[in-house]
Amino acid sequence: MNFKSIFFFLGLFILPLSILSFVNILYSTYFDYFLSIESYTFTFFITLFFGILFCIYGKGSIKKINFYEQLVLIILVYTFSSLFISLPYYFSNYQILFIDALFESFSGITSTGFSIFDNIKYLDPTLILWRSSSQWIGGLYFLIFLVIIFSNNQYKFKLNYLVNSENSGSLTSSNIKKIILQIFLIYSILSLVIFIILNFANIRLFNSLNLTMTIISNGGFLPTDSINKIFLNNNYYFLAIVLLFPMLNIFFFFNIFDKKKIIKSHQEDLFLVLFVVILSLLILFLLNNNNPIEIIINILSSLSNSGITVTKSVDDTLLFTILCIIGGSLISNSSGIKFLRIYILLKTASAEIIKLVRPNNIFNNNLFYSETKIDNQTVNLSFLIFISFFISVFILSSFLILDNISFENSFKLSILTLTNTVNSSLYGVTEIDFKNLLSSTKFILIIFMIIGKIELISILILFKKIILKE
Repeated sequence: MNFKSIFFFLGLFILPLSILSFVNILYSTYFDYFLSIESYTFTFFITLFFGILFCIYGKGSIKKINFYEQLVLIILVYTFSSLFISLPYYFSNYQILFIDALFESFSGITSTGFSIFDNIKYLDPTLILWRSSSQWIGGLYFLIFLVIIFSNNQYKFKLNYLVNSENSGSLTSSNIKKIILQIFLIYSILSLVIFIILNFANIRLFNSLNLTMTIISNGGFLPTDSINKIFLNNNYYFLAIVLLFPMLNIFFFFNIFDKKKIIKSHQEDLFLVLFVVILSLLILFLLNNNNPIEIIINILSSLSNSGITVTKSVDDTLLFTILCIIGGSLISNSSGIKFLRIYILLKTASAEIIKLVRPNNIFNNNLFYSETKIDNQTVNLSFLIFISFFISVFILSSFLILDNISFENSFKLSILTLTNTVNSSLYGVTEIDFKNLLSSTKFILIIFMIIGKIELISILILFKKIILKE
């Protein structure tokens, strides 16, 4: 195991946290929040110290790590980043236990949105900004992991090769920097666009900033106790627009002005938008629902694994829970099984049924209407992800039941954890008090938040490598 290289890259991922700390220091100084400035100052220096230390330690190493080492790097990035992000929570004036601070930080960086805080409106504004920024940086890291690490030729369970990711050919040291720069620029520009759109809704500037960082990362941390308190004039149309952004392939926006490339390389995103439109119409007309904009927001929020909703109570929670499982585009911040994998499974299953009825029928195994073929390996990987997801749900549910959580709530909470979706009224699990859960339960939830991002197969591959080595 090339630990020197691993720690070099880990240092590079830690250093941006010092920038976030510095921003909070400036914010605290400008608005005279001096009670909390010490925690951010301490976080700034400790992240800067460890970031530089790790980079110096791995400076002379070969800057190339294999897939197993990349998986270790991802786990270490989530672990160390969460440890540092938890410091302002732990050293705040709210007497937060370390396990609670750690739970909040892991929930932030994985864009899950579970929170130990009951009344967000009473929190220090600097801490609210810290929560939101932790989700923003976590969303950026995840996109980098998806494109740079999970575009591996040996293990293709993320299926990134089926969609456009701007990494033509194999990833080399020469184009990795270019791709990371593209991801950062697109992610930052989209954040700015979302921020501008939200300001058209006459939202308070502070709320717009925090909501932007939450939405772009598909997170669930809100700057207030309810999103209805943010959109005072019920300008929910703007919310529906911005919820669409993080659900689609991030490179869709890079190619948005290239009509030919959009039609050829982003059919997954076009079909995903079509799916949202059809599903919205079905719910509106078949279920006689009179709130079209709320339905659209709920569908987009579930598919993007955000969980944000303007609806106080929902009758059909099962539908939105299922949409959470589907998720959005492959190269997006959404988790879940992902839309393309579901499409592949449904198309393959229907083809097998047709073969039984019409054995001589020729089956079109193209992906959507593109030239990309759905081979047996792709089908097997999609099925494996489907099975591993529900195995993870079963395992996590078993642990949650031990903490006196009802079977229904444990099942729903397991799905939300693995899809990194906040527990809103869309899924009927708002009554869960994370602060009063057992420490062991919080620790298990933390583990499965990470599994929700990197998937169970990654852990199994890593264990297999360790066992075979022994």
